Amino acid sequence: MGLLLTILGIIVLVSGVLGVIRGQLLWGIILIVVGLALTPGYFYGF
Repeated sequence: MGLLLTILGIIVLVSGVLGVIRGQLLWGIILIVVGLALTPGYFYGF
């Protein structure tokens, strides 16, 4: 389950970064925050 959440969180994070690059700032920031919330803490080293 943790691996699935990690993969899903990374996909959402990448989508958020691409949204910010494309100029959709609000949508990109929302996706980045959701991606950080989905990805388990061990991925970041906590």
